[in-house]
Amino acid sequence: MQAQCISGSVRLFLSLVLVLGIVAPASGQETNAQCMLQFDAAWSADTHPIDFPVGTAHFSPLIGGTHDDLTVFWQAGGLATPGIRSMAETGATGLLTAEVNDAIGLGGAESLISGGSIPLSPGMAQANFDVSLDYPRITVVTMIAPSPDWFIGVNGLDLFENGSWRQNTVVDLLPYDAGTDSGVTFNSPDNPTVPAEPIAMITESPFPNGVPLGTFTIACDSPLLFTDGFESGNLSSWASSQ
Repeated sequence: MQAQCISGSVRLFLSLVLVLGIVAPASGQETNAQCMLQFDAAWSADTHPIDFPVGTAHFSPLIGGTHDDLTVFWQAGGLATPGIRSMAETGATGLLTAEVNDAIGLGGAESLISGGSIPLSPGMAQANFDVSLDYPRITVVTMIAPSPDWFIGVNGLDLFENGSWRQNTVVDLLPYDAGTDSGVTFNSPDNPTVPAEPIAMITESPFPNGVPLGTFTIACDSPLLFTDGFESGNLSSWASSQ
């Protein structure tokens, strides 16, 4: 009698699953994942001794978004948007937040990524976010401060690879020039670049050694609701047999 009750409960649960569509995708693909990004800043007088801003080296709040394959918030060789310019020159996040929200409204992005800052480098900051199969890429940036218009970050990093979410991704962070200010030292006065130049990696002073300023470590976790093989068709036949 107890076994029959259990089977009946299982059938009821699976019927609800089928009606509500709460079914894992075929081949064990998870549609969503919860992720954490950890920014470990290594920038110091030891790693980058040229003109290092002792006592003031810091990074602005992490900012970015989750998006699809077609959406681009910044890229090397492209011109900085007002949001990227504002972030790179001042550390402000408002304009870039608006650009991400505009992309969400247009269907090219899914959610804003917002995280902590590092008041004094070296240090650590984090951001938590969700990704989905429709929006598997992330763009996240932070200003190298103080600086004219320098920043680090990732652009369109795909977290879904070979049919599953990448569980542990480490990215070395090299410095970029936003191309909007012509200052050459960390504390140079404002000197707008007119017209703006393309975003480019910095390979000369004060970052000539190719040493990363830190790393992004992204960890994603997305357990399947069911194990492989419990696709919608298999659930129907399995439920009817119980």
